[in-house]
Amino acid sequence: MLSELLQGTDTGGFLVIQDSCRYSGRHLLKSLINSALNRDEAVHVICFDVSEEELKDGLSTSLTQRLHLHNAYMDPLGWSDHPTFAVHQFNAVDLAHLVKQTSHTKPATLVIDSLSWILRHVSPPAVCKTIQQLKKGGAVRAIIGLLHADMHQRGTVGSVCHLATFVITVAPGTKADEAVAKITKRSKSGKVLQNDEIFSVKEDFTVTVLSTPYNPEHKQSDTIEQQVDPTANLTFNLRLSDAEREAKEKLALPFVFSKEKKTALIHSGPGSGRILYEPDASDDYDQEDPDDDLDI
Repeated sequence: MLSELLQGTDTGGFLVIQDSCRYSGRHLLKSLINSALNRDEAVHVICFDVSEEELKDGLSTSLTQRLHLHNAYMDPLGWSDHPTFAVHQFNAVDLAHLVKQTSHTKPATLVIDSLSWILRHVSPPAVCKTIQQLKKGGAVRAIIGLLHADMHQRGTVGSVCHLATFVITVAPGTKADEAVAKITKRSKSGKVLQNDEIFSVKEDFTVTVLSTPYNPEHKQSDTIEQQVDPTANLTFNLRLSDAEREAKEKLALPFVFSKEKKTALIHSGPGSGRILYEPDASDDYDQEDPDDDLDI
């Protein structure tokens, strides 16, 4: 699934790279930028966390003509007279105008580095509303945002990720040059797909997908659970021997009628009792109208 995202066969919508202090997702973010530039796409990057020089470091210089950087690193709050981009400009109207200033005819890819800086100064509902308007407005083809999950409350992270088509949660792998990506894909029909992949990012920001991670603890717990017998330490026996099972099958249950019992109930034998009723003279019983005494 990660290879499809990098190749552009399954892109569009809103993609969130969720990282933490244990592992940075910026290398994967720059890999996605590089892949979009290689596909002849225009990419707009709003830099809050790092400077323009640091973001461009390692990217292919031959592709930078389609890379448009908007420096929000120097003056993110707009204290100067003419800021390049400030946090109060993070709304659908200003972002759409920012992207349409370029001469590219096709919708561009908008990269936000990072959403965490914006969420510290703009309310989460306003951020979610802006992202939703950009998704539906058609000004951008795709939105990619880096989110430092350990900087926010769980509800804030969940609200942003709920809007995402893809959520890539990165964590360190077992080796120094490896990482684990937990990918969640939400389709328009509501179907959710999840996949875990081990990957590595090279110096030129090419990504190599190695394999699906193996979790020995999970396999071991399943094996132990299968081997444990829950009836081993009981004070009574739940199993029947062959003799006990044979005796149980021969036992006649009280609610099961045998053939002899059915015959005795249907056909009354000698000595069985009967109830006879003989009306006397005071009984006003009409054979033609049995309900005459009901006064209807």
